[in-house]
Amino acid sequence: MSYTIVYIMKHAYVFPGQGSQAVGMGKDIYDNVPEAKELFEKANEILGFRITDIMFAGTPEELKQTKVTQPAVFLHSVILAKALGVKPDAVAGHSLGEFSALVVAGALSFEDGLKLVSKRAMAMQKCCEQQPGGMAAVLGLDDKSVEEVCASVDGIVVGANYNCPGQLVISGANAAVDEACEKLKAAGARRALRLPVGGAFHSPLMEPARQELEAAIAEAAFTTPSCPVYQNVDAKPYTDAESIKRNLIAQLTAPVRWTQIVENMVADGFTTFTEVGPGNVLQGLVTKVSREVTAESKATL
Repeated sequence: MSYTIVYIMKHAYVFPGQGSQAVGMGKDIYDNVPEAKELFEKANEILGFRITDIMFAGTPEELKQTKVTQPAVFLHSVILAKALGVKPDAVAGHSLGEFSALVVAGALSFEDGLKLVSKRAMAMQKCCEQQPGGMAAVLGLDDKSVEEVCASVDGIVVGANYNCPGQLVISGANAAVDEACEKLKAAGARRALRLPVGGAFHSPLMEPARQELEAAIAEAAFTTPSCPVYQNVDAKPYTDAESIKRNLIAQLTAPVRWTQIVENMVADGFTTFTEVGPGNVLQGLVTKVSREVTAESKATL
């Protein structure tokens, strides 16, 4: 008797966050896919301004406006995924990208997802103005060493984005981030570089924004997704709508555990990762976490 071993190739779709935007994003989909054009126009109505004009032909500075950047990245990712007919075995998104992942998986409607992203952007901007802070990229140190240095600083500074081995972004009060950068370089970090962002994202300083977004998330309708969603707060897969909602509320003040998400997906048998949306940052991070998988990016049809 002979046996045939069947290997199931599991395909994950991943979605980028803020910072991946570029002028011209999404125009080819708008021009070539009637259903995509309808969704973009619906987004213009929901937002109350023509975000498509800025996405397709604005300036980089206009695209960096808080009310524009996050919805723009979300729209490009979600509408491109729909145009491609994406049918993932699981999804994940980096920070803002988690909202794109939830919509693509069917846990949130397009309309509710866009409204939440817009409210998230506004709440974060308000929080940045009320609670000044910043972020810095730390390269060349292991996560535990970075965490220990942050814990030794007098002030709020924490690990915010666990992007890949040897790359961790810290976040917190400006003075604390500056002090941590000096200590991290003394501890052997190859680089500890302040990032050009206006706030301490994914740190306790985002608590006012978290509270504001919690109220909006509580009003949104979440349903069981068509596939597992690996969420930022603990890097675990979820299909329960209430758990997904709870984790999404916690996301603004919790770190993005991207390294652990990819590690868990690989351990769960995922062999192919496709980044859908502007840029190719996640494609690069995935391959730095695991060289055993295939990673690609799709920014156009």
